[in-house]
Amino acid sequence: MAARHLRSGLPLLRAHLAQGSRGFASQVANPTGKDIKVPEALYGGTGNYASALFLTAAKANVLDKVESEISDVVAASKKSSLFSQFIKDLSVPKETRVKAITEIFAEAGFSDVTKNFLAVLADNGRLKHIERIAERFVDLTMAHKGEVKVIVRTVIPLPEKEEKELRETLQDILGKNKTILIEQKIDYSIMGGLVIQFGQKVFDMSIKTRVKQMEMFLRQPLDI
Repeated sequence: MAARHLRSGLPLLRAHLAQGSRGFASQVANPTGKDIKVPEALYGGTGNYASALFLTAAKANVLDKVESEISDVVAASKKSSLFSQFIKDLSVPKETRVKAITEIFAEAGFSDVTKNFLAVLADNGRLKHIERIAERFVDLTMAHKGEVKVIVRTVIPLPEKEEKELRETLQDILGKNKTILIEQKIDYSIMGGLVIQFGQKVFDMSIKTRVKQMEMFLRQPLDI
């Protein structure tokens, strides 16, 4: 079912993605030194922190290491309820938070960029937002490396042939300089078909959506 929907929907997908994708496809981010810029604008508090971390890590040429370390912090917060409670508890004195964070991650061998960044978060009472900041930081590093994460939701795994067709279609639209990373997710709620998402773009070919559209159509008064 998902494969049939994909084959029939590829022309529509191509037209849908082509609208406004030229800028996306042409962005190649490999600047160095003083030319380093944030590959895409992020807004809000977490976006500002993620952007600042990206610029600092990129200039120090430690993007991959910082990304790995920030991911480790998020993983630790999920694994340890004690650590999770500590980073969220603003009743802990600021000096205690900063000292503890600095010592913990110095002992773990973290880079100066990551240690200093975590200390700033601790000082500003923003450690509780580390997971969202990490997500947005990864968005920036992926854009910097020309990677595009595509989430495909289906009720059954997408066959290899259809995944290859989808990858080729996305590659044509987004540009040969992009690395397409497809993540398949099983989602029974869509009832069949598939939903393709990357960035802010969503292409919905699910049966659930088609049923809703048909229901809305049938509820419209007849013109007699």
